[in-house]
Amino acid sequence: MAGIQEMAQELGGALARTDEYQALKRATDAADEDRDLVTLRNRIQELEAQLEAQMRGGQEPDEELRSQYTATAEELQALPSFQRVISAQTNFEKVMYKVNETVAKGIEEGAASRIIISS
Repeated sequence: MAGIQEMAQELGGALARTDEYQALKRATDAADEDRDLVTLRNRIQELEAQLEAQMRGGQEPDEELRSQYTATAEELQALPSFQRVISAQTNFEKVMYKVNETVAKGIEEGAASRIIISS
């Protein structure tokens, strides 16, 4: 098992060095420095908490609260810094999808093998 953990650690390090991860890190760091984005993100969280509280209380969220949430979400999504984060996330997710496909293929091939590796 230690060998697998080491390989996983190496894979994580390799992923962190990809252009896609580095772009995601830069976009996320820039977003954290964008005051407008942070303000809108905090406002969305407040509105979500209010919506959730109303629903937990068995109430349908009122129209005013839903409108505020929708308007705030649209304003957030229109920010270039937010769009850069989403784009970078999408690109990194593509890398992760390919990695997961490769791991799954390796599992299939390993399961078909008659060689047993002790953990």
